[in-house]
Amino acid sequence: MDRHSAALRKLCNCLRGLPPVDVEWTSLIGLANQTLTTPALIDFVDQFASMLPVDVCTYIREIYQRNVMRNDRLLDQLEEAVVAMNDQDVTPMLLKGAATLIGASDHRRGVRLMCDLDIMVMPDETERALTALCTIGYQINERTPPESKRWYVELSRSRDVGNIDLQRPGPEFAYVNRDPEDVLSDCLSVRLGRARAYVPTPTCRALMLIIHDQFQDLGYWLGDLDLRHLLELRDLSCTAGGIDWNELTSHISGGLVRNALETQLLALAELLGVDIPRPLRSRLIPRLQLMRQLMQARYPVTRKPFLAMTILDLRNYRRQATTSSAPPRGLWSVPRASTLGYLAKATTAIRAGKV
Repeated sequence: MDRHSAALRKLCNCLRGLPPVDVEWTSLIGLANQTLTTPALIDFVDQFASMLPVDVCTYIREIYQRNVMRNDRLLDQLEEAVVAMNDQDVTPMLLKGAATLIGASDHRRGVRLMCDLDIMVMPDETERALTALCTIGYQINERTPPESKRWYVELSRSRDVGNIDLQRPGPEFAYVNRDPEDVLSDCLSVRLGRARAYVPTPTCRALMLIIHDQFQDLGYWLGDLDLRHLLELRDLSCTAGGIDWNELTSHISGGLVRNALETQLLALAELLGVDIPRPLRSRLIPRLQLMRQLMQARYPVTRKPFLAMTILDLRNYRRQATTSSAPPRGLWSVPRASTLGYLAKATTAIRAGKV
């Protein structure tokens, strides 16, 4: 486990462009593969090739080149899908990796490894978007019921290298001071060949990514780190205009979201050296959460005991979840056995990209 901990710090140092010192390469490459960050090491290899083992350079360059080819195919796939939706009078919003593909240069396109294309449409555009995609050969693999809080459809074609995850604004907006319909006001209209789509601003993309990781993907409750998404946040902070930290925090609602957001920003500063304003990295609960994340990375056996840390924010969670005007009662009561069982099972599951 010590090697695993060392690999996390060493991997982050490599991704920051620091010179390699006492690196155990098998462990580091293994962790890079686990966290889906191997292609992102290409800058490190180009900078320090003379100091690195030849087989390490060869392996990372091969993975990077293969990812370039894969992402080129994903970009073509994305253009075709968006053109089809445009023909049905739907202008979709591109999220996560799909948004990254749009703005990346040819050289940077292969840095991010992505599993699928995340596309969002408004509720009244759902059926038209589905019709457009099915018309060009997509088949529905999975579809949530219409009444689901988080609605999505997973679509695929045999000739493609990735699926499309079609979704509409979901429960994540309950965590921020926004209405789902207002999200387009924080988007830019972009062209992709013959296609037209919306891409959120860097600040909006950062907010959506943090909410996704911390709540939709349970990272805050399980103490997971998603290094690939931390890299994306770092890159967003370096884009033209960057992340507006004041605007980012202005959208959060309640103590729970504030703790989760600051936990992610602390990890960004601690592991990747991003300059985060001091007020956003000085509070106790986010610091305890980061300590938990790093400890779990070093000693995975602590993951279940550390579930008890969720009680630190149980009060905030239940206060935020209460819709009644009356003061909430039972804020410190023990969670239901089914909830504890679900989290206990999830905390030991192997999840791609997580550590």
